[in-house]
Amino acid sequence: MATVLRENKKRWSWGIAKQFIKDYGWCYIFIALPVLLFLVFTVYPLISAFIMSFQEYGILESRYIGLENYKKLLGSEIFWKSIKNTVIYTVGTVPVSIIISFLLSLLIFPLNKRSQTFFKASFYLPAVTSGVTMSLIWLWMFDPTKSGLINLFLSWFGIDQHMWLASSDTALFSLMLMTYIGGHGSGIILYMAAMGGIPKSLYEAADIDAASWWSKIKNITWPLLKPTTLYMLITGIIGSFQVFEATYVMTQGGPNFATTTIAYLIYKHAFEYYQFGLASAEAFVLGVIIIIVSVLQFKYMSSDVEY
Repeated sequence: MATVLRENKKRWSWGIAKQFIKDYGWCYIFIALPVLLFLVFTVYPLISAFIMSFQEYGILESRYIGLENYKKLLGSEIFWKSIKNTVIYTVGTVPVSIIISFLLSLLIFPLNKRSQTFFKASFYLPAVTSGVTMSLIWLWMFDPTKSGLINLFLSWFGIDQHMWLASSDTALFSLMLMTYIGGHGSGIILYMAAMGGIPKSLYEAADIDAASWWSKIKNITWPLLKPTTLYMLITGIIGSFQVFEATYVMTQGGPNFATTTIAYLIYKHAFEYYQFGLASAEAFVLGVIIIIVSVLQFKYMSSDVEY
């Protein structure tokens, strides 16, 4: 009797497994390749880099040195200088870029569809342009001679030419200026999409109460755009902490490390000095900082967000 029960249980289990494979087998086959690519090109390099951060890495031989790489970077003045520059760049660019994107969206949204499409495409164009190309254009604009567009413009008002990228006082601000003038395309598209989802009845009720333009922006538009603003703030901070192209092309971290960001420092240690263990440690410290900042934003800024 027990043998018969075991046989029936095996047939029942095999029948369920066979039916499951028949119903969902192709689903797992289709997702197998993306999962495999993720494991090979994301998870494996991440684990390898973490192990490397505890080593004095060499192409032929690596030596385990424990926390020495972390002690070295925490005791490095250049590392803390790069963190300071990155924080200044982030604080000086992300909020300003969000405000500019919001104001531009307010100006574009009332236009007709064709005009909206034109302006959205125009502002989004820098986003699809190579970062190296944009950096080279700005490098020419910051040219210290009068052939540079910015110095040429200032000369019309009798202001002397300035060494924008060669001065420690203005080099970092010059990189920040790039984000003020361009790079608002994504923010404008997100804000305009969110504005389109705000019920018009709210504005009609405000018109009945004779609310001013500013009152409608303050009490209707801005509060209902807080989820979009939070998203832009988080992604903007993550992106600004990883700024690299402009620094590499325009200043190479100078002058006197005034524009050395943490991402550029990681590149220098890894691909110029071949200190891969130290670069891996710096990369994981950067990752921890980004995670902490993102968690704090979600915790303290999403509480008053209306979804």
